Amino acid sequence: MIRGTSPVRRRILRGGLAAGSLFLPVPWAWVWAQSEGAAKLLRAPKLALVMGNSAYRGVPALKNPGNDSRAVAEALRAAHFDVALVQDATRERMEEAIGAHARALAARKAVGLVYYAGHGLQMQWRNYLLPVDAAVVKAADVPARCVDVTTLMEALRKAGNPMNVIILDACRDNPFGAEVQPDRRGLSQADAPTGSFRAYPTAPGNTADDGEGAHGLYTEHLLREIRVREARIEDVFKRVRLGVRKASGGRQVPWESTSLEEDFYFFPPEQLRRLSQEEQEREFREELAAYERVADSRDASALEGFLRRHPSGRFAELAQLRLDAALAATGEKPVRVPSARGNLHTAGTERMDTAYAVGDRYLYMMLDRLKGGVIPFGREQVVTAVTENEVIFNDGRMVLDRLGNVVVNFDGKRFTPRQDKPLEFAVGRRWTTRYGVTRNGVDTGWAETDFRVVARERIKVPAGTFDAFRVEASRFVGNDDGSTREGTVTYWMQPSRVRRVIIQEEKVWEVTAGRRRVLIDRRIELNRFQQR
Repeated sequence: MIRGTSPVRRRILRGGLAAGSLFLPVPWAWVWAQSEGAAKLLRAPKLALVMGNSAYRGVPALKNPGNDSRAVAEALRAAHFDVALVQDATRERMEEAIGAHARALAARKAVGLVYYAGHGLQMQWRNYLLPVDAAVVKAADVPARCVDVTTLMEALRKAGNPMNVIILDACRDNPFGAEVQPDRRGLSQADAPTGSFRAYPTAPGNTADDGEGAHGLYTEHLLREIRVREARIEDVFKRVRLGVRKASGGRQVPWESTSLEEDFYFFPPEQLRRLSQEEQEREFREELAAYERVADSRDASALEGFLRRHPSGRFAELAQLRLDAALAATGEKPVRVPSARGNLHTAGTERMDTAYAVGDRYLYMMLDRLKGGVIPFGREQVVTAVTENEVIFNDGRMVLDRLGNVVVNFDGKRFTPRQDKPLEFAVGRRWTTRYGVTRNGVDTGWAETDFRVVARERIKVPAGTFDAFRVEASRFVGNDDGSTREGTVTYWMQPSRVRRVIIQEEKVWEVTAGRRRVLIDRRIELNRFQQR
């Protein structure tokens, strides 16, 4: 199951908690909407180490890290962080500062943040930060004369504090010239350890400019978004990504890796009241209406506007796919992320393959754990038409959107836009969807689901052996007759090889008079497939 308390689970719990919620002391009156873990984050002290290296001695100096680090330190102090600011530091000074920061985190069990601006590079899948006294004349000098990010992460792990944020604005071009050639450009991909959030100014294997203004492009947008009140940390960085991508014409697209289990705010809400069922429904309808206005749009500005308002919304993955298409039509070139094969610090990243073609076919088998036995799961699913937004199977018996989400099912059910599949798979990614269900034009209910990519693992089914991402989800279903159901879904996908799910396990139960009755318990496996 997904770790932490999901928004769906929180909604289930709210009925029992809300009665006393308005009498909690400010600013904690809104904590009823969060798990106990999130409440602890709000109460925890916050410590930041901010480093900026500009005045390099043996490599080209940088214009902005000094300004960037001072401005970030100021912004974090405004967010009630205790900040240690270190500038133009030698290797010894950087290591001392990192050690002191880790010891303070361990002693105070604080929320931690490390920000670094300056030169950085990768060697053999490890990332290094350059002190101002780095005397590097050959590749072998890098580990001994630079600061290994792995060492930083290990110090944070040993601190045992509840959460860490690591922001490395260090993806500039190789400063050493032809004498020292890194394995790849920029920084290497690395997954965030449990309870941490890692952010880079551009995608792994790519570089970012120092910038011509008072701040680097990435930090300029970070400073703007970090000050937005009531914004979850994931939303802060998603908006940073939108802004940097737009300002750079797509040449620079920031990157994040998260393994956070609770929501974190730089400026948390002072007070929240419980939304009534009617207000929750109205909020959903308003977001759905806003998405439907841009769902078929080719206007990048309109799509960007929607994503800025709903960066982690119930339709954000769908809108991002549309935005990518709109920007590609204007000539934007996609940022390529090099293969992470052989990199032990990450499970890698894969983007959903949306290139369905007529003739693609998939056959599934189902194990019904309640009844026993393995049977074919419906007929073979064959792509008979592909439009700009939809994939038609078996002459309309089933319809998917281009991300592979069901629009029309074989049983006649129709769904409002839903996002069970993300645009990109990476361990730690999480998202939410809510959708309505109709049959024969009659509303039959709705469902809300929280998803998280939890692992990448090798799986074997009749269709072959795959290096697949495992996605776990919790689901809450409301029916028009007033009954409710809960469930879990786990699926495995390797989009670089198969556009559809390889395995899906589903369990659904209803709770009546305190008793749980299992209604569905099944496993569906890909038996064979053919893609053009």
